[in-house]
Amino acid sequence: MQDLTARIRRALGALATGLLLTGCVTTAPGPTVPPTPQAQDALLRTVERALVDRCLDARGLTLTRKPATSEQDRRLQAALFGAGPRELSLTLATGHTVTAHSDGCLAAARQTLYGDQTRWFRAQVTVQNLRAEAQDRMRDNPAHRAALARWNRCATPPGTPRPARSAPPTPAVVARCDKESGLAEVRTRLEPAELAKVRVLRGDQLTTYEQLRTRALRRAAELSASVTRQEGTHAS
Repeated sequence: MQDLTARIRRALGALATGLLLTGCVTTAPGPTVPPTPQAQDALLRTVERALVDRCLDARGLTLTRKPATSEQDRRLQAALFGAGPRELSLTLATGHTVTAHSDGCLAAARQTLYGDQTRWFRAQVTVQNLRAEAQDRMRDNPAHRAALARWNRCATPPGTPRPARSAPPTPAVVARCDKESGLAEVRTRLEPAELAKVRVLRGDQLTTYEQLRTRALRRAAELSASVTRQEGTHAS
């Protein structure tokens, strides 16, 4: 049976199990968005997890217990991540294609928060891969190509067999060759300029990302504030 716990951790991150984020929301005059990026990320993760839990609960499922059988595992995965062909797909400038389901409880939670899960998927994937795109663009730079050739000669000296894909150079070799070849210095010098160019090229998606994230933060704060008020009413 596939390790569902590991997959859930990768998909949802280290999410809190409750809906409330202490000290980050208030009830008057309206929901308050946390001021720091770290607290904002925590709020989004917490509310997303709560929405997922609610969705699974409606289907008689839960993330708190490990499935006992392969059939239960498949049912939970389908409910959480979606099933069938993946409806969302984006091919990046690097040539890598990212796909995802548009059904399932995780997708439903993101639809609730971001308002348009298709636009959010495209924007989020693009933004998360800006650095990878910048690094890919560096390959065409003559200084980078020369440094990379020196690195390859360092990692695989003449007369020695080239390491198999399953046995890449050790971290010590990588660190030594990064320095001796000058590749680390070249990357440090070139990457900021390439990243700036990529951010301009992907400006529309960056704008969409910020707009949808702002919308999600407000929605998450509203949901948290609503639960806070309900619990206060029940307590009184």
